[in-house]
Amino acid sequence: MTKFISAYYPGGQSGDAAYADVWRWSVGSLGAFWEAVWRAGGVISDSVYSAPLKSAQMPGAVWFEGARVNYAEHALRPNTSSGPAIVYADEGGASREIGWADLRGQVASVAAALRDLGVAKGDRIAAYVPNVPESVVGLLASASIGAVWSSCSPDFGVPGVRDRFSQIAPKVLIACARYSYAGKEFDRIETVREIAASLPTLKAVVVTGGEAPSGLTVPAMLWDDLAGRRERLEFARLPFDHPLWILYSSGTTGLPKPIVHGHGGVLLEHLKVLSLHNDLRAGDRFFWFTTTGWMMWNYLVSGLIMGSTVVLYDGSALHPDASSLWTLAEREDLDFLGTSAAHLGACMKKGVEPRDTHTLRRLRGVGSTGSPLTPDVARWVYSSVKHDLWLDSISGGTDVCTAFVGGSPTLPVYAGEIQCRCLGAAVDAFDEEGRPVAGGVGELVITEPMPSMPLFLWGDRTGERYRESYFGVFPGVWRHGDWIEFTDRGTCVIHGRSDATIKRSGVRIGTSEIYRSVESLPEVADSLAVDLERPGGPPRLLLFVVLYRRNSLDLDLTARIKSKVRGDLSPRYTPDEVVEVPSVPKTHNGKKLEIPVKRILMGADREKAANTASLSDPASLQYFVELARRLGASGKV
Repeated sequence: MTKFISAYYPGGQSGDAAYADVWRWSVGSLGAFWEAVWRAGGVISDSVYSAPLKSAQMPGAVWFEGARVNYAEHALRPNTSSGPAIVYADEGGASREIGWADLRGQVASVAAALRDLGVAKGDRIAAYVPNVPESVVGLLASASIGAVWSSCSPDFGVPGVRDRFSQIAPKVLIACARYSYAGKEFDRIETVREIAASLPTLKAVVVTGGEAPSGLTVPAMLWDDLAGRRERLEFARLPFDHPLWILYSSGTTGLPKPIVHGHGGVLLEHLKVLSLHNDLRAGDRFFWFTTTGWMMWNYLVSGLIMGSTVVLYDGSALHPDASSLWTLAEREDLDFLGTSAAHLGACMKKGVEPRDTHTLRRLRGVGSTGSPLTPDVARWVYSSVKHDLWLDSISGGTDVCTAFVGGSPTLPVYAGEIQCRCLGAAVDAFDEEGRPVAGGVGELVITEPMPSMPLFLWGDRTGERYRESYFGVFPGVWRHGDWIEFTDRGTCVIHGRSDATIKRSGVRIGTSEIYRSVESLPEVADSLAVDLERPGGPPRLLLFVVLYRRNSLDLDLTARIKSKVRGDLSPRYTPDEVVEVPSVPKTHNGKKLEIPVKRILMGADREKAANTASLSDPASLQYFVELARRLGASGKV
C-alpha cells in the first residue's frame, strides 16, 4: 500500500498520506486510479486502450476500450517465487503440491483438449467440482481460450445445479465422481448422470476422481486423459469486457441470477484488492475456506495473479475437530488464512486456543467475511489466535466478486468494525430518499462504477433484469441491499440485509445486531429474527434459536435471551416470542433466509417464497411451513 501511494498518488511521495485522502482521490479520479493499478500490476496487453474510463455511466461504464487481455495469462506468467503454485490438502491431513511449470503444463494440455472438443471463444464450460487442483486447472484452461467458466459445489443437488447451468447452455460439463466431507465420502455418479441429462447443449462430459457414468447421450471421458498431454501454452488476447466466468446470486426467490464478469474487470479489481487490501505478496501462502459455489473461490484462485501460492482445502472446517483450519495453517505455513465470521465464532464458542496449541510463525493475516464479525469474536482472534496478526474483515458480494469495504494494512483495527472503504469503491450510505446519511445507518450504495461490476446477466437480452436488480431503487446508483454505518474515524459496520431490517418507532436496526447479541450466549448456536407483520395488529418480532446439545429453551433461558437483547440494544427490539427450531434455513453460501421465512409465516406458498434448490438444507423450511399453519389457525406462535 505505502509503495503504491508513494508511486502513484499525487502528493503522496512522502509516504505519509492519510488513507481517507487516497480513497477520495481513487473515487474522484477513477481513470487515473485504475490506470495506476494497471501500471502497478504490470498488465499485459497487445493493444493500446483509448482511455482508462471512456464512460462512467451506470450501468454501462466503458473501461479500457481497445485493450486486449487474458486473465489466465496473468495467473500463469512466470514469477521468481520459489514456492509451488498450488498446495492441496484434505481432511485426512494429506497434501500435495503443484509447481508453476507443472500447472502451466496441465492448463496447456486441458485447453488443447477442450479445443479438440469444439470449445471456442464464448462457449460455456460448466463445472460440478470440489475445491481441488483440477478445478483451478479447468478455470484457467477455459479462460486461456476465451471460454466462459461456471462452477457449482458438489453438495448442490440436481435441481440447484440445473437451475444454474440450464440458463447458460454449456458445451462441456466437468464433474466429480465423488467428494468427501466431514469424514464421509459421497458418490455423485448418479447425480452427474441426471445433471448431464438435463443439459441438452452438452457435447461432452469430463469426470474427475473416478469412473465416468454410463448411459450418457454424449461422450464421457476421464480428466486424466485431458491433463496428460504435452501441448504449447497459448492465450487468446481478448477485449477487456470479454466474459470470463458466470457466478450466481443466492437465488432465494426465483431462478438464481447468472452474473457475468469480464477478463479485464476481474483482473484489475483483484490486482487491487489482493495487493492493496489483503497485502498479498509473491511467495505468500494464501488460503480462504470456501467451495467452488461461492465467489470466494474465484477470489482465492486470483492469488495466482499475485505470484502467491494458493492453498486449497476440500472438506469441513470443523472436522475432525474445530482446530482443523489452524492445523492446516501450521502444517502449510500459511501467511494469510481467510474464513467466515461464523467459523471464527464457532472456534471461540468451542474453546479453541490456537495460540497455545499451534505454531503459527508465518501467519500475519486472518480474513473474515460472509456475515458481520462481532466484537467478541474479533477480540478472541487477538487473544486466542495470535496477538500480532492483522484481522481483515471484508464485505462485498458475488455481484462484483470483491469487497466494497475491507481492510488496510496501514490502518488500525477496531473490534466489530471494518477498517475502511476499499480504494476505487465509491461506497456511501443513503436514506430512503436517496440522500447521503451522516452519522447513522443507511442503504449501502455505490455511486461510481467499478471495473468488476457485472457485464450483464446471462439471458437478460434487454438488460431490464440487471437494471431492476441493482439500479431500480436509486437510478444511476448501485443499491447493494445491505445496511451500512460509517463512523467518525472512517471505519464502518454492516448491519445486515436492508430488506430484513427491524423497524420500531421509526428507528431501524439490522438483524445482525440481534444475532450478535443472542449468539454471544453460550447456549445459542444460531438464530433467525423475523419481524412479522399481521393484519389488524402491531408487528411481532419472532426470534428463532438453535441451541447447542444438552440445552433446552426453558423459561430461564428465554428470559435471559430477551434480557440480553434488551440490554445490548434497546427494549424496543426485545423479541415478542423466542422459539426453538431444529435449524436455520440458509443458502449454500451461509446467508440466512429472513425474508423467505417471513413470507411463509405471512401465508405465502413455500415454492413461491423460496427457491429450495438454493438452500443448503431444504428440509429446514418445513418447520416454518407447519408454524405458518398454526399461525393461520390461532394467530399465535
